[in-house]
Amino acid sequence: MSEPAFLYEKREGIAYLTFNRPQVRNAVNPEAACRLADAWQDYAEDDSLRVAIITGAGDRAFTAGADLGTLIPLFTGARQPQDEWDRRVLQDRQMLDSVVMLRGFPLYKPIIAAINGFCLGLGAELIQATDLRIAAEHATFAVNEVVRGFMPGGGSTVRLARQIPLCKAMEIVLVGEHMSAQEAYRIGLVNEVVPADQVMLKAEALARKIAANGPVAVRKTKETVLRSLSVSFDEGFRLERENADFTMRTEDAKEGPRAFMEKRQPRYVGR
Repeated sequence: MSEPAFLYEKREGIAYLTFNRPQVRNAVNPEAACRLADAWQDYAEDDSLRVAIITGAGDRAFTAGADLGTLIPLFTGARQPQDEWDRRVLQDRQMLDSVVMLRGFPLYKPIIAAINGFCLGLGAELIQATDLRIAAEHATFAVNEVVRGFMPGGGSTVRLARQIPLCKAMEIVLVGEHMSAQEAYRIGLVNEVVPADQVMLKAEALARKIAANGPVAVRKTKETVLRSLSVSFDEGFRLERENADFTMRTEDAKEGPRAFMEKRQPRYVGR
């Protein structure tokens, strides 16, 4: 039996999401897309999980993007569905499109991308929905859909210009050329560039730090930042006050100062 195209694991409060087709640079086929959607939904609903790391198997690719031989032909009508994954992609296309790329699917738990090679097309769009991004020195990025004759439809036309300078975002989505990890860091697309064998170690170190914080405070902080991007300052400040007040009424808000005064680690319960 062949291995799943996508893996989902849970360890010590951390969700691990892994594209698992290293032989084809982790290209996303219908099975991987469906499994990723299921993983995001489970991560959102499981209160024991406080942070997620998404990565790719092997050291050649995070993901080289949508599989041009299986996934894209389904969308263009050039290929008819052949198995349960194909049929689900077509039947649930709107849901999958929303959940896989985290568009219209509110997920306020933090997500870390551990990028270990090619991060192209769908992959480069997906990392824009993550909160922290660690790249290997050999990582390569490109939003290159236009090179293949279709537009980037996974969020880049909306997200990218809000995350990096407009003219650079336009260059990335209109030219479609590859970009080095060092350039991605220079323009602010990734947080840090490290040797390949340090990518997951760095991502896990960040994940453990986040997981040790108050989970309600973390979620409400992320929610406030993201929702404030599309509203006025006044509305953003109103949302900030509302979420800060909500957080202050939790058990965790009492536990944090108490633990500090008692010189011990806080025991947060997420309430």
